[in-house]
Amino acid sequence: MRLGAPWGRGCLVRAAHTGLSWGITVGLFLYPTDLRRQEEEGQLLQPLCFVSLVLCSVLLYFIVSLMDPGYVEQDAEEKEEVKEEQKAMIPQQVPTAVRLRRCGYCMLKQPMRAKHCQACQHCVRRYDHHCPWIENCVGERNHPLFVIYLAVQLVVLLWALQVAWSGLNFELSWLWLQHNLLLLLSFLVIVVFTVVASLLLVSHLYLVSCNSTTWEFMSRHRISYLKQCKEENPFDQGIFRNLWKFFCACRLVAWESLYFQGEGDTNV
Repeated sequence: MRLGAPWGRGCLVRAAHTGLSWGITVGLFLYPTDLRRQEEEGQLLQPLCFVSLVLCSVLLYFIVSLMDPGYVEQDAEEKEEVKEEQKAMIPQQVPTAVRLRRCGYCMLKQPMRAKHCQACQHCVRRYDHHCPWIENCVGERNHPLFVIYLAVQLVVLLWALQVAWSGLNFELSWLWLQHNLLLLLSFLVIVVFTVVASLLLVSHLYLVSCNSTTWEFMSRHRISYLKQCKEENPFDQGIFRNLWKFFCACRLVAWESLYFQGEGDTNV
């Protein structure tokens, strides 16, 4: 599998994420928090679980950041497979507005739901958005792992929020502020990231349950295959089936077949 965004362009972002994650983690053990007290008392289960969870979130971050999000490639085998599927499933009389179009940037024929990303300079299958925090696109291949990463990251943040709060015994004195400034700043940073991660996770779970993407949700009025469709969402197969196929079907989907199957059912 081909890697996603190159190391050079996103090196600073990834270094910032890693440094921030481990910096805050170390800080929570330097101050008199619940984790610090448990460590000093020899109760290592929760501290080890917390560190393991942070490690898991960082590893997921790098996997999602570096993996191929679903770049459209002009591969002979893939072209033949898609060509056969499309011939079998797409009606002969297809409106020009919803036919597969050739990308004006990389000159590849885009599958349905693909979009060219200006930041990555590639067409991405089932394009959702380009995430500046992971410095990579979120597409058909890495979207499930992106949602799992958000869930794990939110658990880490909520736990860290509780741990940081346990070490903040507020006092109205300059001396207290000097001794606890880093812990207080860490707490505020965790609050901000908790809100952001919560909103992202909820929004993505909603879109996944509808079998939609951020790009389709925000730009429906500009997307030809959605403007021409009579249904609000031609890819929606019901909440449970959408979730099952999103997380468990580890293969690329020919969205044209689902689109025109729904169109055929509507016309019957």
